[in-house]
Amino acid sequence: MITSDPAQVIIVGAGPAGLTAAALLAEAGVYATVLEAESELPTNLRASTFHPPTLQMLERFGVTDKLVSEGLIAPTFQFRDRFVGKLAEFDFGELKDVCSRPYRLQCEQYKLNFALKDYISGKDSVDLRFGTKVRAVEQTPDGVSATLSSGEKIFGKYLLGSDGARSAVRQSLNIPFEGFTWPEAFLVVSTPFPFEEYMDDLCWVNYFADPEEWFFLLRAPDFWRVMFPVNANANEQEIFDPSAVQRRLQRVFQTEADYEVAHTTLYRVHQRVAKKYKQGRVFLAGDAAHINNPLGGMGMNGGIHDAFNLGEKLAAVMTGTSKTTVLDDYEAERRPIALEYVNEITIKNKKNLETKDPLEQRAFRKMLEETTKDPAKRRLYLLRASMLASLGIQG
Repeated sequence: MITSDPAQVIIVGAGPAGLTAAALLAEAGVYATVLEAESELPTNLRASTFHPPTLQMLERFGVTDKLVSEGLIAPTFQFRDRFVGKLAEFDFGELKDVCSRPYRLQCEQYKLNFALKDYISGKDSVDLRFGTKVRAVEQTPDGVSATLSSGEKIFGKYLLGSDGARSAVRQSLNIPFEGFTWPEAFLVVSTPFPFEEYMDDLCWVNYFADPEEWFFLLRAPDFWRVMFPVNANANEQEIFDPSAVQRRLQRVFQTEADYEVAHTTLYRVHQRVAKKYKQGRVFLAGDAAHINNPLGGMGMNGGIHDAFNLGEKLAAVMTGTSKTTVLDDYEAERRPIALEYVNEITIKNKKNLETKDPLEQRAFRKMLEETTKDPAKRRLYLLRASMLASLGIQG
């Protein structure tokens, strides 16, 4: 079966980046087909942090207030020492002069996906198809096609690969995914234990530095999520063993009774960026284009920013308000951010938390102290941590 519509954009992957691009095209009345391999939108726990500029961007689709109503506002974040306590606290409220949402929102990624699905479902120009796995992508000077596992071919004018870290689109075009894999995996444990009632001055987002075992403590709407590094080559049965999970949690805060554990998950951690974001009529965005460790909450947000950048360009080209040459700017504008901004910050965050070198530990604590005391340094730090700086907001 062949579906031919060279006037449309094909989007592979119905995650945050793909659905954001679809919403932008739908807003402009551009025809698009979204191809999702899963039979329905997943509801598993993935990213859960929305940064200030992302919340502002999503307001145009009427979904931000919905996310806020279902999420948890986190106006501050902290760096802490497991034994000393709070080392530094940063308040996004200091950026209220440059953004309308001066806070992080803790809300599960899938809630955005469902909200965007509802938005595009009300538009006649977008066809969202589940259970449609893309096997290969081909292109000609005039168009591009996606071959499905069923043998069906779908044709369009442009194609966006937003189909995750193992992107079939990227692999089909033999685009290298350059970078490295961390020697640690990350174990995430969700628990309803009220840490805030037992740990002094705790906020909703906390990075704990510790040379023996650093950890990240983040409050989501329903649970605290605690993230620990583990040996990536360790036996998973041992990692998930309830007694081993309890030992890790007891090191966070010692209790008389065992912790209630609602959910555990383990995932490998990578720092990779595609060598190209554009090849002919095909583009990459989101995890298909870049992946990084989650210390900073920049992965999903960066993918949404990709989608806004590219989606607006595609909409303008498809409606005839911009020349096709504007599409060449996408890679030049977005790839350096993944390489020089997100990678730099997330790698530095991890190394600062885990360093065993006493000199590096002291340097990190001195940096925190100097930054919190100096308004200019503190503002610059907040602009970078909020991802506003990645979008050119420097003042």
